[in-house]
Amino acid sequence: MSDDDAVDVESPDDAEGDAARANGTAEATAEEASGGPAADSRRDEEALAAAVAEHDEALAREVAALEADLADTRAALRERDEEVDELTSKLARAKADFSNYKERAKRKQEEIRERASEALVERLTPVRNDLLRALDQDEGSDLRPGVESTLEKFDDVLAEEGVESIEPEPGEEVDPARHQVMLRVDSDRPEGTVHEVYEPGYEMGDRVLSEAKVTVSTGDGE
Repeated sequence: MSDDDAVDVESPDDAEGDAARANGTAEATAEEASGGPAADSRRDEEALAAAVAEHDEALAREVAALEADLADTRAALRERDEEVDELTSKLARAKADFSNYKERAKRKQEEIRERASEALVERLTPVRNDLLRALDQDEGSDLRPGVESTLEKFDDVLAEEGVESIEPEPGEEVDPARHQVMLRVDSDRPEGTVHEVYEPGYEMGDRVLSEAKVTVSTGDGE
């Protein structure tokens, strides 16, 4: 027999192996069909996969819900921070307004006290002027010592209130803000200067309560 005419002859061992494998596959297929252990195992795997998928979806939904809650919380915090800033700003403005109000009220009270004192002084200074005139007229009167004592006490009270008399010296330049010119007289003093004080004026602090009444020299005196 030639090589071309040779026929492959399967050995007994190979034939037995193929038959066993075929038989095993058939048995597995039959077992799955009949609901045996292999079928149970596959169903368990499928159930586990489904459970894992369902768990993942639930976890994803929970994460999404938490993220949404976090976003809402952050928004609420921003809103609260803005509200706190606004209230802080309002409080600062209210404090500043109250401080300004206190300062204004304090200044107002001081002005009221000053005006009250000024009003009282304006009513009293004419009395002082009368006392001065009384001293000029009654040089030999027995009442003179009493009048002088009264005038001294009067001046002490005015000094305590911060009142000063305006009595320019003769020859002093006339100050229109503090002196009232009553008359121009011929005098050897320089022209336009004070010749004589007719009645003293009064000032309290930086406010002139009454101007000093003066006569002014024309500069044409003998």
